[in-house]
Formats: sequence, structure tokens, C-alpha cells
Amino acid sequence: MNEITQYHWGVEEAVAQLRQLRVQSLESRKRRNKPPKLPSRKELQEILDGLLAVLFPNRLGRPDLTEEGIDYFVGFTLDRVLHELFKQIRRELQFISGSEGIDETAHQQAILITRHFTAQLPTVRALIDSDIQAAYEGDPAARTPDEVLVCYPGINAVIYHRLAHILYSQGAPLVARMIAELAHSATGIDIHPGAQIGESFFIDHGTGVVIGETAIIGQRVRLYQAVTLGAKRFQKDDNGVLIKGNLRHPIVDDDVVIYAGATILGRVTIGKGSIIGGNVWLTHSVPERSIITQASERTE
Repeated sequence: MNEITQYHWGVEEAVAQLRQLRVQSLESRKRRNKPPKLPSRKELQEILDGLLAVLFPNRLGRPDLTEEGIDYFVGFTLDRVLHELFKQIRRELQFISGSEGIDETAHQQAILITRHFTAQLPTVRALIDSDIQAAYEGDPAARTPDEVLVCYPGINAVIYHRLAHILYSQGAPLVARMIAELAHSATGIDIHPGAQIGESFFIDHGTGVVIGETAIIGQRVRLYQAVTLGAKRFQKDDNGVLIKGNLRHPIVDDDVVIYAGATILGRVTIGKGSIIGGNVWLTHSVPERSIITQASERTE
């Protein structure tokens, strides 16, 4: 007897029990039929790789590109990638609608979101250029801006965020969140796609950084590893259910530096030009040009 087939693993029983659990799960969500497909993490990663090649064809595209062929490469790649992105957005919208067949409303909305996304790509490229320059100027270990682009996890996470934020703002929050989680998995940096981040943003080292959904970050802000911009508490309604979407994360004004391990919680404001020291726990607003450390708190 074949060694593989001589054992009884109880596969049939497990399959039957898993089927019953699936049925119960669908019924609890008031779905009797097979739900529409969700967007694919694998396909979204391929889309992101294509978008990075479009934004930076000489650095993240093909190594053999000539000056005459760059525009052709960018156009061909962008057209292909946008078609695939459109399909992922349509999957999300159709999943939300619960429609079993082709949902024309979801189809048309996905077209509009994809067109808007395309129109924002030049703005995204300009923002990323400012982020790269901020990292290059802010880190003495950076030898060139190109090194920052291809080596720094903070830049990778911010690029993904700037792309995801467009989709989040235009009505594709699930696709946006999946893009954010791809960045999180790759870099250890967790930025919710709803967070609003100004130009020249630099995350140095980066591992363990958390930025919540309703956080607002101004221009020329620098964060170090393990910084948290989080919520102080989670409000519930009269039935004990968490209230979604309320403003619960910090506002960080322009030119703020937040050092490693600092935790800032709640809808507080960190005034322009402030410095937040390492491992500080902060749950109240501070005025402009404040210097906050574990030992003291002062305003210049």
C-alpha cells in the first residue's frame, strides 16, 4: 500500500464541518449565495509594481530603457496597469453591492475612480519627489536621492500610501486598505490610507510606525521608528457598538520632529516646529515650537 494513502486523516469530516461553518457565516451576513470575489492581494502587488515603474521608469522600470522609448514604456505599462486596477476596484464595489451579475452602477463608478486616479499620478510623483528630497537632506547616511528611492522602507511605505490615499478618498477603501497592508507587510510601517500627509514627509528607519485613519500631518514632518499617532479611546453608541469614522487621531503641524518610540494619542494638535522626544507618552495638545521630553516640557 502506498504510504501516503494508508493513513486516515479525517478529511471528509473536516470538509463537511468547514462547509457547515461557511453556510452559517453566509447566513449570519444574510447571504445565501456565493459572495462576489474580493480584490486580490497578489494582483494588487503586481499593479503596484507597474505603477512604481511608471512613476520612476529609469530607476524602477526596465534597465534597458532608452530616452526615445521611455514614453512608450510608460504609456503601455500604465494602460495595462490601469485596466487591472479598474477590475480590482470593480470587484470591491460589486462585493459591496452584493449583486450576483454584472452591476452596471459598480462598473461605471469603477471607471470614474480609475480615471480620477490616473489624473492624480503627476501630483503623486511631485509629492514623492519632495519626500525623497526630505529624506536625502535629513539623513547624513544617504549618499544620493536614488539611494533613498530604492533602499529606504519609509519611502516605499509613503509611495504606497500616496497611491492608496487617492483610492480611499474616491470610494475604494478596501483596495486602498489592501495596498496599505502590502506596505505594512513589506516595511513594518502601518499607515492607514485615510491619513492626510503633506509634502516632504520623511520616516527614518520606520519599523513600528503607526499612523491612524484620521491623522493629519503637515509639511516637512519627520518621524522615527516606533512612533504611534493613534486613538486615545474608542467611543461606542448606546448599544455598545464602536462608532466608526469619528476624528480620533492627532494633528501634526508643519516642521515637527517626533523621535523614536513616541506615542501621541487622541485628537490633539502638535504645534508647528515642535520636537517630541523619544518614548514620550502624549495625550494633550502642545503649542508651536514646544520641546517635549520625558523629563520636561517647555516652549521656546
